[in-house]
Amino acid sequence: MLTGAIGLLRFPDFYSRMHSAGVTDTLATFLIISGLMLAAGWSLALFKLGMIMLFIFFTSPTASHALARSAQLSALRLPPVTTGATQPETASSTAASAGNTTDTAVEAADDTRA
Repeated sequence: MLTGAIGLLRFPDFYSRMHSAGVTDTLATFLIISGLMLAAGWSLALFKLGMIMLFIFFTSPTASHALARSAQLSALRLPPVTTGATQPETASSTAASAGNTTDTAVEAADDTRA
């Protein structure tokens, strides 16, 4: 629970914070129900707790995904990813920067095949 609270305070955007809260919620519920299963012993309560854990195991990540999807479709879009790297040059951009036309580039490619 402490790591989820730290994640909510430290992460920069909505999606990171939501991921932190979702993972913490699922893990905490799993651990609490596991402890209750150990305390219940072999009984009907063990089966019921197992079914609850299975239900939580599938619905909690699904709810987090639905929340993230609805945020993505609304105004909370992810910012564009910017890396410091430049785009690699392709043959067409190299030819264009050298002043060659596409005809001379095609002719050069034909010469290399022969």
